[in-house]
Amino acid sequence: TVALKLTYGPSERRLTVESRMVCAPGPAVCNSTHMTVTIPAFPGTLSTISLDNNNIPLSQRQADGVSVDLRRGVKLDINRKVLKSRIYRDDGCSGTQPYASSLKLSFNFHGEVATMITYPECSCEQNAALAATCTEDGHMDFEISSHSTKPALNLGTLRLRDPNCKPVFRSPSGDAVQFHVPLSGCGTRQRLDGDKMVYENEVSALLKDLPPRGISRDSEFRLTVICFYSSEDASLGVKISSLPPPELVINQGPLSLILLIYPDDSYLQPYSDSQYPIVKYLQQPIFLEVQVLNRNDPKIHLVLDDCWATLSLDPASLPRWNIVVDGCNYELDAYRTVFHPVSHGVPYANFRQRFEVKAFAFVSGGKALPSLVYFHCSALVCDKLHPDSPLCSTRCPPSRSRRDLDQGKNS
Repeated sequence: TVALKLTYGPSERRLTVESRMVCAPGPAVCNSTHMTVTIPAFPGTLSTISLDNNNIPLSQRQADGVSVDLRRGVKLDINRKVLKSRIYRDDGCSGTQPYASSLKLSFNFHGEVATMITYPECSCEQNAALAATCTEDGHMDFEISSHSTKPALNLGTLRLRDPNCKPVFRSPSGDAVQFHVPLSGCGTRQRLDGDKMVYENEVSALLKDLPPRGISRDSEFRLTVICFYSSEDASLGVKISSLPPPELVINQGPLSLILLIYPDDSYLQPYSDSQYPIVKYLQQPIFLEVQVLNRNDPKIHLVLDDCWATLSLDPASLPRWNIVVDGCNYELDAYRTVFHPVSHGVPYANFRQRFEVKAFAFVSGGKALPSLVYFHCSALVCDKLHPDSPLCSTRCPPSRSRRDLDQGKNS
């Protein structure tokens, strides 16, 4: 810290202000995935973060690519995917430079708000330029390949600053597109840099620009294009640099399903463990429910695949009798499975599937086997908005959905 003393006015009416300044050590530190900004400890409490003029609530900082450690001062780890990138050239490096146009931190300090604004940047990163040409009539011509990222880039998601400007050519194989961007349009910006007039645009494929969805398998991509005119020879130069492909992120965790049996179709309270084994007369209804545990995402829903019964705990054992096949009732069973809707008043109704089976016994040699019957189910957890499996949109054949008629015949 540094002591600071300011005085103003004549000696008889002099105003003096004394304070202490906290100096942050050195520039930001960057690695392959993050930029780290460290502020020493002082008697202030971090209240807000603004990155590139976007306010980030402290409760959502992880979702916005910023993690905060407040144990000793303030340590910010900013994911490089949310940083910008610009062309950097000097005698030692010609490449890209990740940076933030502004980082604003506000602190509560003795009842007042103290604000700090900094402009953090990483060091230059040597990076090969993509093939590009700036034409004499004032356009940027460049090509982007789907192999620029891993997994392959979805070229249909690319957009310039002006999303109405599209590629002018797509290769027959669909693995490359070409842009012909006017320096006076498509969101191209200009600035004077010494004796050069610099024109800049950006082509990107970012998740925030795509329709909202729960998941994504697309790569993100951001490309800065800079053309400049030199006052010496009026020649036109170009340099294009791309951010590195995003790091692969894999989150693993348990996905638990449970199969419950209820006394009646109200589905209010399942049988407890102490009530098993459950005794039923033949043709009495058995009310079952498959449920996803420990999840609260409203964008997913549970879909039944197959359900069956065996004489042992082993789901692969024989004999076996099908109850649900491909999400529909079993056609060879005269007593069809009845599916019960889950009311909207039930918590996480999309995490449950309910159905009813008439009690039966396995038969061998013309006699009913006295063994217990065990039920098993396989299921899918699907994205409600973008089903990625045919079974997520189950449509049973008409012959397999006439449950009321079948029940009338069998009653």
